[in-house]
Amino acid sequence: MSQHVTRKDFDSWMVPVYAPAAFIPVHAEGARVVDQAGKEYIDFAGGIAVNALGHAHPELRKALEQQAGKLWHTGNGYTNEPILRLAKQLIDATFAERVFFCNSGAEANEAALKLARKYAHDTVGPHKSGIVAFNNAFHGRTLFTVSAGGQPAYSRDFAPLPPQIEHARFNDLTSAAELITDNTCAVIVEPVQGEGGVLPARAEFLQGLRELCDRHGALLIFDEVQTGVGRSGQLYAYMHYGVTPDILTSAKALGGGFPVAAMLTTDGIAKSMSVGTHGTTWGGNPLAGAVAGKVLEIINTPHVLAGVGARHDRMVSQLNALAQRLGLFSEIRGLGLLIGGVLAPAYAGKAKALLQMAAEEGLMMLIAGADVVRFTPSLIIDERDIDEGLARFTRACERFVAEMPS
Repeated sequence: MSQHVTRKDFDSWMVPVYAPAAFIPVHAEGARVVDQAGKEYIDFAGGIAVNALGHAHPELRKALEQQAGKLWHTGNGYTNEPILRLAKQLIDATFAERVFFCNSGAEANEAALKLARKYAHDTVGPHKSGIVAFNNAFHGRTLFTVSAGGQPAYSRDFAPLPPQIEHARFNDLTSAAELITDNTCAVIVEPVQGEGGVLPARAEFLQGLRELCDRHGALLIFDEVQTGVGRSGQLYAYMHYGVTPDILTSAKALGGGFPVAAMLTTDGIAKSMSVGTHGTTWGGNPLAGAVAGKVLEIINTPHVLAGVGARHDRMVSQLNALAQRLGLFSEIRGLGLLIGGVLAPAYAGKAKALLQMAAEEGLMMLIAGADVVRFTPSLIIDERDIDEGLARFTRACERFVAEMPS
């Protein structure tokens, strides 16, 4: 017999690294989620940009169920058909010639940073170890990736941190140029800073980073954990900018809800990772390969990618109208269906309060720091769900403005 559990049990049983919502979702389909009490929500959070095709997509369910009846796991001493097909899909669709699979964005970024250092050591020498990242970045929660992330709140309690990582100002090419030298092995950057406030990079900034990396023999790493697999309106955001990295990391939407991640690179760079230099037990398992293969098959089409742009326009136009009417937001920004609303100075620091009011109105959404509300819905969310979700958000905003002292 199943044990009945409630939200209160979380506070008693779980390590307190999260502060989850007051409700527990139990069933979902498309963009609609139902909690234990039977209350329905529109999902604009998408599992933090993970559920790119919504909940319980029939083709993903079919892919998972079919593979579950064949082969689940073998470990990295063997390969499998679904993961090889997924690798070829990614190679055919991107700049990449080699792929490494793992389970999360943090693992993909960890692998990318390790590869960059080893490649530099192999080709130049051990002195070429510097890594340049950016303030307010987020690359994961391992000790290496949290050090590369430019948010001290996530790293300062875990010192001493890995050395030779410096942080420049995002979108400031002069600041980056001051740090990138011949001893730099890699520059890691998000095309859109997600956790750091939904802040898109300027094209000239990424182009300048490419030029600086070429000049100093450093590898350019694009962290596309949040922007990848259609989120920007292109399969990967580097295509939107016309700047090709040396290494790219992908996770979140890649599995459409199933844990899977990938590090993509070229033949020449991949050679530095020989047998035994890196690994993972579950990475590249057949279940993940089958589901992610179907995700790519569905998303990497002109119809779906164009639909991201159309949905962006629909959401942003309504959010801008709301911002103008209520004076609640100073800016609506983002790329594709990674959209942020920056709270006006009078409401700074209160994004979580607005998030909670939205939940009360039946809307799931996100924040990106204390001053930005974030929307990462399904890439194929119905127009009626967009409109209904924004109607619920409007009610929350009206309540927020009326109840919160500015």
